Amino acid sequence: MTTFRCRVAEWRSSSLRRVTSWVPQWFPKTAVVSGPQEAAMAFPHLQQPSFLLASLKADSINKPFAQRCQDLVKVIEDFPAKELHAIFPWLVESIFGSLDGVLVGWNLRYLQGRMSPVEYSIAMEFLDPGGPMMKLVYKLQAEDYKFDFPVSYLPGPVKASIQERVLPDSPLYHNKVQFPPMGGLGLNLALNPFEYYMFFFALSLITQKPLPGALHIRTSDCAYFTLVDRYLSWFLPTEGSVLPPLSSSPGGPSPSPAPRTPAMPFASYGLHHTSLLKRHISHQTSVNADPASHEIWRSETLLQVFVEMWLHHYSLEMYQKMQSPHAKLEVLHYRLSVSSALHSPAQPSLQALHAYQESFTPTEEHVLVVRLLLKHLHAFSNSLKPEQVSPSAHSHATSPLEEFKRAAVPRFVQQKLYLFLQHCFGHWPLDASFRAVLEMWLSYLQPWRYAPEKQAQTSDCQPRCVSERWAPFVQENLLMYTKLFVGFLSRALRTDLVSPKNALMVFRVAKVFAQPNLAEMIQKGEQLFLEPELVIPHRQHRLFTAPPFTGSFLSSWPPAVTDTSFKVKSHVYSLEGQDCKYTPMFGPEVRTLLSEAQLAQLTLALGTTRDENGKKQLPDCIVGEDGLILTPLGRYQIINGLRRFDIEYQGDLELQPIRSFEIASLVRVLFQLSSAINRRFAGRMAALCSRADFLGSFCRYHLMEPGLTGRHLLSPVARGSTASRARGPRLSLRFLGSYRTLLSLLLAFFVASLFCIGPLACALLLVLGYLLYAVAMTLLTERSKLHQL
Repeated sequence: MTTFRCRVAEWRSSSLRRVTSWVPQWFPKTAVVSGPQEAAMAFPHLQQPSFLLASLKADSINKPFAQRCQDLVKVIEDFPAKELHAIFPWLVESIFGSLDGVLVGWNLRYLQGRMSPVEYSIAMEFLDPGGPMMKLVYKLQAEDYKFDFPVSYLPGPVKASIQERVLPDSPLYHNKVQFPPMGGLGLNLALNPFEYYMFFFALSLITQKPLPGALHIRTSDCAYFTLVDRYLSWFLPTEGSVLPPLSSSPGGPSPSPAPRTPAMPFASYGLHHTSLLKRHISHQTSVNADPASHEIWRSETLLQVFVEMWLHHYSLEMYQKMQSPHAKLEVLHYRLSVSSALHSPAQPSLQALHAYQESFTPTEEHVLVVRLLLKHLHAFSNSLKPEQVSPSAHSHATSPLEEFKRAAVPRFVQQKLYLFLQHCFGHWPLDASFRAVLEMWLSYLQPWRYAPEKQAQTSDCQPRCVSERWAPFVQENLLMYTKLFVGFLSRALRTDLVSPKNALMVFRVAKVFAQPNLAEMIQKGEQLFLEPELVIPHRQHRLFTAPPFTGSFLSSWPPAVTDTSFKVKSHVYSLEGQDCKYTPMFGPEVRTLLSEAQLAQLTLALGTTRDENGKKQLPDCIVGEDGLILTPLGRYQIINGLRRFDIEYQGDLELQPIRSFEIASLVRVLFQLSSAINRRFAGRMAALCSRADFLGSFCRYHLMEPGLTGRHLLSPVARGSTASRARGPRLSLRFLGSYRTLLSLLLAFFVASLFCIGPLACALLLVLGYLLYAVAMTLLTERSKLHQL
C-alpha cells in the first residue's frame, strides 16, 4: 500500500511539472503556480485527471482478481470521499458491467462457488451488505454526492414517460430528473450513491447477455442470486430492525438523502392523479424532518429499485392502457402552459411511444429472481406481530418499519407484478419453461406458506385449510387469482398435456386452487365485486389505491377504509380501469371452458371408442364449404394426441414420393420401363381386361388400379372430382425397387441353394407359386364382387 501511495504522489508531482512547463511564454510569470491548489485556481477549465482512478484501471488489467480486491479494500479505508467520488462510477461499472451489456464486469450471474470457490468467496465478501463496497457507498452518502444515470437505460415504460415529460408514479424518480443544457444530449437522473449502486445491481440482471455455456448453470448457486437474498435479508429483515449503515467516518451514520427541487415540473401518469401544484409542494418537504425515516429509507429504496427494474416491463398496448384520460388531460394542460418556457419542445407522444416499441422477453433467471423477491416479501410482511396486523393498530405510535411491512406488497409490488405476470402469460413460449413463471405466480398466491406460524399437518395427509385470516389478501388480490387463472387455462388448452412436464403444471395449479376454503374466499371476493354500487363516487376508485406520492413512504398516509366491497372494487378498477369487463371465475363462461377440458380427458380415457365403421373417431370437426373444419375441441384433441386423422396418399400410386424403404435410382428405372411397356401395349391390355372370362379377371387383378371409390376420402369436396379420375389398365414394376422385395428374393434363393436348387429352377418355382397365388386371389375377388351385386 505504501508503494501505491508513493506512485500516486509521483504522478501528482510529475503532472504539476507538466502543468507549469506548459504555461506559455506570453502568460504573466506571476501566474505561474507552485502547488495543486494554485493550479486548480489558475486553470479552472483544466481538471486534473484522477490518478487513483488511472492506477486502479491499470491494476485491473495487470493484477489478479484477489489482489485487486485487496487493494480496493485498502483504498476504501484510507482515501477520503473526495478521491473515492471519482472512482465510484468506474468501480460500479467494473463490477456489474456496462448498461449496454458490452462489459460483463465480474460476471456475478455465472460465478459459482463450486466452480470458482476463491473468486466466489472474495466477491461475496466484498459485495456483502456489511462489506467494503457498502462502506464506500455510505462514505460517499455522508458527503451528499450525486451521480448521473442515463434515462435511456431505464425500463421501457419509465423511459417513454420521462421522455414524454410525464412523471412516473414511483417516488423513486421524483426530484431526480436532470435536463440537458443547450445542445446537451439525453436526460439523466441525479442519484445518491446508494441509489446509483442499486440501479446498476438490479439492471445487471437484465442488461447482461447470457454466456454461450450458461444454460447448464443453476441460478440458485450463482453469486448474483445469493447477493439478492443477502440484500433482502439485510434491508428487509423478518426479525429485528434494519441494521444502521456502517460508517467509516467519525461523523456517525450517513443521513437520509434529501429531495432535490426539480428543474422543471412534470405531469403524472398511471393511476394516481394528484394536482401538479400539490404534488410538487409536497416534494419540498425533506424526509429528514422525521428522524424515524432514517430507519427504513434504504429498505424503501431497495424495494422500489428492484420492483422498478425487474417488474416495470410490459407491452406497448398495456402502456397505452395505463395512460388514463385524466392523465392525458393533465399532460395537455401542462404542455400548453409551459411550452413557451422550455429550452426545447417536449418529445411528442407518438415519438415517445414509437421509442417504446422494443419487445421485452424476461428470461427464466429473471423470473427466478423475482420469485425470490416475492417469497421474501411475504415473509417480511408476515413478520408483523398479531396485534400489529389489524387495521386498528395503524397509528402514529407504530414504528416506520412496521408500517412499511404492512404496505410494502400492496403499495409497491401488486400493480407492477400483475402487469408483469400478464405479460409473461401472454408472451411466454408454450413449452415446459413456463414452469418458472407458474411457480412465481403460485408463490405470490400463497402468502400463508411464508407465515411464521406453521399449521400442524393432519394425520390423514389432507391438504391444510386456508385460514380466514387470509381472506382480505385474497379479496384485495382478486385478479391475481381469477383473471390469471383463466389466462392459465387458455394456455393449458393450447399445450401438449401428454408431456409429463406440461401435465405437472396443470396438477400444480389444481393442487393450489383445491386447498380447502380458498375457492370459497375467491367466490366471496367475486360477489363483493359484483355488488351494485350505491354511493361510491366515480373517481374514488382510482384515488383509494395509494396516497399522493411524495419523496418518502412515510408522508400523507390515508385513513383506513373498512368497506370490504369498496376495497375489492378499488383493486379491480386500479388494475383494469373503470371500463373493465370482468369474467367471473365461477361464471358460466369459465365453466364452459373447464367442461371442454373434462370432455378431452374423458376422450383420453375412452380412447378405444369406435365409430359405426369400426374405426377410431376423427377429431371433433364440422363440415364447411371447403371441407372439414376443426373446432377448438378438435384442435385440442390433435395437439394432445387424443385423436388424429388417418393420413394416406390419395394421388397416383406410381407418382407418389420415393419412400425410405425404396432404392431411388431403381424406382426411377422401373418407372421408365413400365411407362414404355404401357405406351406400347396399352390397346392389348385394355382388350384383355375387357373380356368376361377368367383370363379377363386375371388381367384386371394385375393391371387395373384399385377403385378410388373404395378409399376413405377425408375431404367431401374431393369426392366428386376423384370419381372421374379412373385410369386404364397398366403395368407397375415399382414393387421390385423395394428393399423388402429384393431381400425376400435373395433369401428365397439362399434357402433354395441349401437344398441344391439352382437359380433358374428357383426362379421357375417362384413364378409358379405366384401364379397359383394369383389364380386363387382372382377367384376370391370375383366371388366377392358377385356377393356385393
